Amino acid sequence: MANRVPSHGLADQGIVTPAEINWNLQTPQLVEEAVRRGEGMLAKDGPLVVRTGKHTGRSALDKYIVRDAETDGTIWWDNNKSMSPDHFAVLKADFLAALGEKETLFVADLYGGSQPEHRVRVRVINELAWHNLFIRTLLVRPEGDALAGFEPEFTIVDLPSFRATPERHGCRSETVIAVNLTEKLILIGGTAYAGEMKKSVFGILNYLLPAEGVMPMHCSANIGPKGDTAVFFGLSGTGKTTLSADASRTLIGDDEHGWSDTAIFNFEGGCYAKMIRLSPEAEPEIFATTKRFGTVLENVVIDPETRELDLDDAAYAENTRGAYPIEFIANCSRENMGPVPKNIVMLTADAFGVLPPIARLTPDQAMYHFLSGYTAKVAGTEIGVTEPEATFSTCFGAPFMPRHPSVYGNLLKARIAKGNVSCWLVNTGWTGGKYGTGKRMPIRETRALLNAALDGSLNHVEFRTDENFGFEVPVAVPGVDRVILIPRDTWAD
Repeated sequence: MANRVPSHGLADQGIVTPAEINWNLQTPQLVEEAVRRGEGMLAKDGPLVVRTGKHTGRSALDKYIVRDAETDGTIWWDNNKSMSPDHFAVLKADFLAALGEKETLFVADLYGGSQPEHRVRVRVINELAWHNLFIRTLLVRPEGDALAGFEPEFTIVDLPSFRATPERHGCRSETVIAVNLTEKLILIGGTAYAGEMKKSVFGILNYLLPAEGVMPMHCSANIGPKGDTAVFFGLSGTGKTTLSADASRTLIGDDEHGWSDTAIFNFEGGCYAKMIRLSPEAEPEIFATTKRFGTVLENVVIDPETRELDLDDAAYAENTRGAYPIEFIANCSRENMGPVPKNIVMLTADAFGVLPPIARLTPDQAMYHFLSGYTAKVAGTEIGVTEPEATFSTCFGAPFMPRHPSVYGNLLKARIAKGNVSCWLVNTGWTGGKYGTGKRMPIRETRALLNAALDGSLNHVEFRTDENFGFEVPVAVPGVDRVILIPRDTWAD
């Protein structure tokens, strides 16, 4: 294990603790530790099943960025809550004191970003073995000499047992996610929801990459048989993971990417998919990961005796999740990268049932939809969201955007123009009526329309201009019910 212990240790970062440090353990070791420590149990077919307690989604209202000389003029403060340097200093001291009281810690040295010239080195310190397994699964895993010489640029300390004090730490509750971009330190306390770590790294890259001329995106991406890359923008629950996991195309990644001059590259080395009511027929590639050792299942119901899973049971959470290495999807890109895109797809879960299943956008219309980000928050992805809730999430990722939307919008506009990229709007939300009356758009129809758009055949059908929205909608597509293409015709009234 010596070659997995970096020469630059915690003491070099000013972190002093008597705890036993488990450096860069691999998946089998972390699974063993998680089970031995009672953090989770193994399901019949091999995945580790864990519970996240009361936090089954992100605590968006408990996230803060330290406002100082570095961030005062660069952060979009209308969208991000601030914490004073003084409050952060107290919080940091209390976190370091808490680390000093731990008997065991798990540390993973990882990359955020697959393209070497645009990645960030991140060290993650956990008190839970399964948290360390989760983040090791989700980020990019360095090996060999890269580990031995690893020196972190950013550090994340995640202590679910820590309880913040609002008066003392300048926060809202006992839960806190505090980001200090000057000290390059992120402190997460009072929540066991592992997605906070993943999204913290996304926030770092969303801050750093625009200064390098790289477009960070909340999107999935895949490559067609002719080397044509497609990018799928969308909030959690709109279908990014499901639609990008297509047996006929090569997966680059399911959630977070950068668009550089030469490539679309995944920020991650794993996927984080919604598991509730997962269908082996509609989503066979993702369903197969629920039967693999190395997958981590959050809040999925399991029979304690037979260890059988019930993916349809939302007893613990609507937002049940699975984290798995990207190579569990058979047709994934080995480099986590692909060429710059030919198509951009903007996924929206229209809770009102008025948008067609697909529309072709002009570059100006694409910019409008990117900056407005109309969609619906889907149940469970954030605390308090129990049913689809219409929202405008600018750039399809407002919760993770530290900079002003114009920064990302201008980057995207330039990229679309430079690459002559085709743009599509796809509604994965409701048809035949609004939420409560209509039904979710059939995934089979969505896939058929999407495949036609990406293989170019959709460009050869007749289009009509929508009288309300101004975009172009296909009149008829082979294999797709014509009625579903006209939202008004799907409504009973």
